[in-house]
Amino acid sequence: MLPVKTRMVEVNRLKGKRKGASLKEQVWLEDERVSEYSLVYINLKRCQVDHGRVLGYDNSHSFHHRHFMGKIEAIEFTSYPNLFDRFIKEVHELWRIEDEEDQN
Repeated sequence: MLPVKTRMVEVNRLKGKRKGASLKEQVWLEDERVSEYSLVYINLKRCQVDHGRVLGYDNSHSFHHRHFMGKIEAIEFTSYPNLFDRFIKEVHELWRIEDEEDQN
């Protein structure tokens, strides 16, 4: 019997001072186990390379990796929930930095 494969996609289009930016989560499950994932913060006002991807995590190309402002680096993967928490913390820190830069 083939595994049951499910794909979840959630896109949040940001408003206010981040209007035009978005957060996107894609998760593919095989029998309730995460087999593939992609977490992305896109903001063309902050990053003009890599299709506006400021920050992202995924496991395409057969390895777990992090995208940041056009650069890619391998990461150690422990679990999807841990990675999701890391992504959200980094996004909030980036927003804090963006807000400080916008005030100056």
